[in-house]
Amino acid sequence: MKKGLKAFSLIMAALLTLTMGAALAEDTLTMGTNAEFPPFEFVDGDAVVGVDAEIAAEIAKDLGLKLVIENMAFDSVIPALVSGQIDIGVAAMTVKPERLNSVDFSNTYYNARQACIVRKDGKVTDEETLKGTAIGVQNGTTGDYAAEGYSETVERYGKALDAVLELAGGKLDAVIVDAPVAQNIIDALNNDNLILLDNIEFEDEFYAVAVAKGKPELVESINKTIDRITEDGTLDAILLKYFPVADDAE
Repeated sequence: MKKGLKAFSLIMAALLTLTMGAALAEDTLTMGTNAEFPPFEFVDGDAVVGVDAEIAAEIAKDLGLKLVIENMAFDSVIPALVSGQIDIGVAAMTVKPERLNSVDFSNTYYNARQACIVRKDGKVTDEETLKGTAIGVQNGTTGDYAAEGYSETVERYGKALDAVLELAGGKLDAVIVDAPVAQNIIDALNNDNLILLDNIEFEDEFYAVAVAKGKPELVESINKTIDRITEDGTLDAILLKYFPVADDAE
């Protein structure tokens, strides 16, 4: 072997050893979420808690890793995955074709629909009167997409709660947000003038864990955890912990 080639081989071997050592030393699983979406993710004291945080904790446990949660804007979660800033996105995220262009998804773990919050004394009473009104949404969510089908006047907020507060104050005509989150906000605000319409049919949507493309082993591991917690009752227990009444879960 030529001297130069031998030296190059030794350098490459050393770099490979260092890379493997760094990978083996990595003992965390970083979850990206938007902790403004109770009961799926919200801040309690200094911690991010909720349904998704507990599911992510089960995934980390099965992988033998420590869970680290990064709180960020919802529409930053997918870019953070693509850039490698986080390992998984667990943020009540619906599997949608346009998102599949950027990330892969695990098996689904929750079946939810959108809901429409209105004021009792407001002008929106059904699907027809919703059309063309001022609708509030959380930016980048499925509710954002759904609202565009009803009106060109869609006001976007960083928090679903902020949109509902604007609705209560008369600045919006309706808010479209995931049904469990809508109910949670209404219960928390305890405002008798805020109600959920039950006469608008939204499509089923399914939450899953988002992963950067090119990581099939991680997706497979997450799927195994989702299967386990579904079969052994852990998922039901998590949902019952955060919902006053058990909701439909997949």
